Amino acid sequence: MTATIRSHSIAWLGCALGLVFTAGHPAGADEATPQAKAHRILSVHAKQPIKAGTFVVAEVKGNLAPGLYSLHYEGSDARMPAEVFRRGDRTWVALQAAGANASTLNGPKAAEFDLAIASDRLTAGEVPILTGGKPFVTYQSNDGPKPYYFPVIGPTGAPYTRAYPMKTVKGEDEDHPHQRSMFFTHGNINGVDFWASDPKNKPNPRFGSIKETSRTVVHNGQLAAVLRTTDDWLGPDGKKVLEDEREVAFYGVGENRVIDFDITLKATAGPVTFGDTKEGSFGLRVASSMDVKSKMNSGGKIVNAEGITDDAAWGKASPWVDYTGPVDGKTVGIAILNHPDSFRYPTTWHVRTYGLFAANPFGWHDFGQGRSGEHVLPKGESLQLRYRVVLHAGDTASANLPAVFQAYANPPVVEVEAK
Repeated sequence: MTATIRSHSIAWLGCALGLVFTAGHPAGADEATPQAKAHRILSVHAKQPIKAGTFVVAEVKGNLAPGLYSLHYEGSDARMPAEVFRRGDRTWVALQAAGANASTLNGPKAAEFDLAIASDRLTAGEVPILTGGKPFVTYQSNDGPKPYYFPVIGPTGAPYTRAYPMKTVKGEDEDHPHQRSMFFTHGNINGVDFWASDPKNKPNPRFGSIKETSRTVVHNGQLAAVLRTTDDWLGPDGKKVLEDEREVAFYGVGENRVIDFDITLKATAGPVTFGDTKEGSFGLRVASSMDVKSKMNSGGKIVNAEGITDDAAWGKASPWVDYTGPVDGKTVGIAILNHPDSFRYPTTWHVRTYGLFAANPFGWHDFGQGRSGEHVLPKGESLQLRYRVVLHAGDTASANLPAVFQAYANPPVVEVEAK
């Protein structure tokens, strides 16, 4: 995309940005109707300007078949990918926003990329997920006492999270083996410790486990995939303490790689008490070379939306935090954004200079707030937590996270009309 196009913003509420979409290969054979392959004009409506180059997931109003599409903008020979997918009865499009002079969208050949998830891995315990035919994330559902995601590979082609304890990498930190790449867990739920539970830790009678109970592949595209799973949280006696439903979307559209992690926690077996502890909840362990206190390199940095950095960012509430540092000699970053619809937004952060990076809405006392973050979820009720992980190249400033967050918090709506 040219610098000229980057200087424009996408249309805002009350204004329409016309785009002609020509469908690529639909996600399923039943979608490949003549109507699905016809040209479409899209009107993009946003509540506020969206900076060109920003990743967007927008709901589509109208008839548009799932599949891979290609955006063509005036003033540029480049064609930017866009992927359309469905969640339930709603249709969504993932794209990279462009200037107001965007014009047409043409479909690439169906065989341009492999599907994100190979057909023989849809129900496997280890699920590699590709984007554009290149490795992105592998979902691990039955290796150890809880699901996790490893490796997590950024747009530079390098892993952005620590390999230990899954693999031994020279120079990596080998502490806290329960901090496995990217995960969701908590250290005190009805007195059960799901956080430190790991076969490489000393056994503890308080350790619990999280077991996947179902899986649905919501979308299996070429640059995007969406998995919906359910899990039971089991105490040391094997009895259910908690249940969750996770919908995790993986996007390789645009300059960054993006993961949307939505989880609904359900008190189906009785009331659930989320204890006030710093040991939680949605987290990852960055590559050791990125650590602010790295033994391998220098240049690691933590910064939140308010500009608070490094150790001072620990325990603070903020809409987003970015952790940057060198990987394979290049400055890269992982940002975690907290959606405004998420429970206790903006969340407090258990982010450490040694490489732990976690969003934890329950650790208020531990984080120095002078009040307890304990929360009791009555039987039959639920709460939702929503996060977006942005894997980017460059430092925090170059990632333009304020614009990325606004597009996440207030996404546009796309309306479809026949040409």
